[in-house]
Amino acid sequence: MYKRKITIPKNSDESFFLWGPRQTGKSTLLHERFGKASYYDLLLADEFERLNRDPTLMRQELLARPKVRDQVVIDEIQLIPLLLGEVQWLITNHNIPFILCGSSPRKLKRTAANLLGGRALKLELFPLVYPEIDDFDLMRALNHGLLPKHYIKDNPQSLIQAYVGTYLKEEIAAESVVRNLPAFSRFLEVAAFSNGSIPVYKNIAQECGVSPPTVKEYFQILEDTMIGRFLPSFQKRPKRRVFQSPKFYYFDLGVANYLLKRKNVEQGNEIFGHVFEHFIFQELIAYIHYSKNDASLSYWRTTSQMEVDFILGDHETAIEVKGTPEVKSSHVKGLHAFSEEYTTKNKIIVSLDKRPRKEGDIVILPWRDFLEQLWGGKIV
Repeated sequence: MYKRKITIPKNSDESFFLWGPRQTGKSTLLHERFGKASYYDLLLADEFERLNRDPTLMRQELLARPKVRDQVVIDEIQLIPLLLGEVQWLITNHNIPFILCGSSPRKLKRTAANLLGGRALKLELFPLVYPEIDDFDLMRALNHGLLPKHYIKDNPQSLIQAYVGTYLKEEIAAESVVRNLPAFSRFLEVAAFSNGSIPVYKNIAQECGVSPPTVKEYFQILEDTMIGRFLPSFQKRPKRRVFQSPKFYYFDLGVANYLLKRKNVEQGNEIFGHVFEHFIFQELIAYIHYSKNDASLSYWRTTSQMEVDFILGDHETAIEVKGTPEVKSSHVKGLHAFSEEYTTKNKIIVSLDKRPRKEGDIVILPWRDFLEQLWGGKIV
């Protein structure tokens, strides 16, 4: 059992949405923390059928309970958007707290469903992160990804293949999100080559046989369904010319590896640095969300190819990620260039170095030391 870092409201009177991609562990978490709540699982065919046919049944059942104000969990709420009208009425008139769980809010937004207008918090669950795993294995994480079932499996390829197939079938085809499913399936693979970089819509469109506007829409679908995320460019008062387009990252290392047909990620091979950077990105974005920190996360790259992987906040902290066992002086150029333009409190290189050290005002941290400080609240 993993001790998840997400902060769930302690007040039993609070309602909230819990979103997150499939198999991140949402249902497990809710059963663990709200085991005594009334539970509606809309993945069960009979439960879905009766509530889809008559959403008022839920209201009648909940008002008939001995303790009306006890918590209620609805799993996969996006499957029956009409239930949200009943939820709002029960919150407003009977102060019943609801925990509303789903793989993404896309369908609810697309159908203009009632999202409770400020009556419920919105939380997001990510794949596993470093402090949630005892005896964390970096190479396992980089190869398998950090979805709980995939991380623990010795050979997760068949599970990841099924995961991608389920996403196409249930998130895309079942909701008729796209008209051309084969093109979207091809897009998933081609988009993986943009993982950790700036997508070029025109090139991807040619590979998939669709138009650039369609590719842009496809990327929006990945973001809406929480399968991908864009990292914006840091552009505050630039003296140098900088790239303005965002980078793209898939939500999980294992899924990206599968789509790119990567077999083995090993220290020293060509792809290691890219996967290692992706891993640090996931830790940063999860920490910012879980800690409810308002810090923004961006990257910085000039047209002359000076780059810093991650900028935290308003240029307070600049982080470069290097998948090398020993950081050299040539690795600090991007951080020096950034600090020439912006006053930066912390300049950090995350690497495979054995011990922390300093090169001038740049701190070089082994990845484990960096993550200990990050989750200890010392980086952001």
